[in-house]
Amino acid sequence: MTAPTSSGTATAPSGGALALLEEWLAQLGAVRGASQKTLIAYRRDVATYLRFLADHWGGPAGSAALARVSTSDIRAWMAHERSRGLSARSVARALSAVRSFHAWLAEARGLIAPAVTATRGPRVKPRLPRPVAPDAAKALIATVGAQSLEPWVAARDIAVVTLLYGCGLRISEALSLRQGVAPLGDMLKVRGKGGRERLVPVLPVAAAAVESYRRLMPFPPDPSAPLFRGVRGGELNQRHVQQMMANARMQLGLPPTATPHALRHSFATHLLEAGGDLRTIQELLGHATLATTQVYTGVDQARLMEVYAAAHPKAH
Repeated sequence: MTAPTSSGTATAPSGGALALLEEWLAQLGAVRGASQKTLIAYRRDVATYLRFLADHWGGPAGSAALARVSTSDIRAWMAHERSRGLSARSVARALSAVRSFHAWLAEARGLIAPAVTATRGPRVKPRLPRPVAPDAAKALIATVGAQSLEPWVAARDIAVVTLLYGCGLRISEALSLRQGVAPLGDMLKVRGKGGRERLVPVLPVAAAAVESYRRLMPFPPDPSAPLFRGVRGGELNQRHVQQMMANARMQLGLPPTATPHALRHSFATHLLEAGGDLRTIQELLGHATLATTQVYTGVDQARLMEVYAAAHPKAH
């Protein structure tokens, strides 16, 4: 490749490269069902990468040139991103998007760039979950319920947060529930990531919270309608749950890590501390691997090996 331009004027990627980017994004949305949020992030990261290549090469980054991207090109791009103030985690995320784009180029257009997949991303320290203490979880639920003057809205918010903590649900899982699941029994079928279904036990307090909300909800019953409704009757937005938790933790003086997802961590951690089996907790959370559950619960390697030995006694 040619040396980087020294003119200081940014060079735009070619229309062909940008057209390929849009075609890839359209395929991700239509065929793979990528969310709008994911598509926006991918467009931003890959467009930034294409602009860098055009400037780095001193000429338009055409579609054919994308098959000749070298290891030094990729490393220069990552160094440039870090110089802009991006964290190692953000650069690693952007590299993942770029790799996905190149994988599609190789499959759909025969534009194979081995250097892209061979280049290692920056090392990223795993973010360890920070569960909230049981007393803090209860205080969060109570505080969330005191944020709205509308009784049914307060009951709804209590029910949502109680399910997150009491059943270890993701926000998306709780908000995707339909009215047909209520009244909740001892077990609840949940569809999680990858379409995997699992059964989770329902604590009486969670079932009672959902029933209190249903009695006050002003909308007519409809088994196919969302269980948790917004004020206009549609499905409750995830952003509302995140905001009400943010308001509650500020009132209680809790750290920013006390998020809705932290309640899921808390569910797992508190079960483990009460003597729960790690394999069972893995199933309740819907994790594909035990390693993910280990991170969720902060289990050390020695405890993990104990669980493995119990599950695979013939290996020892």
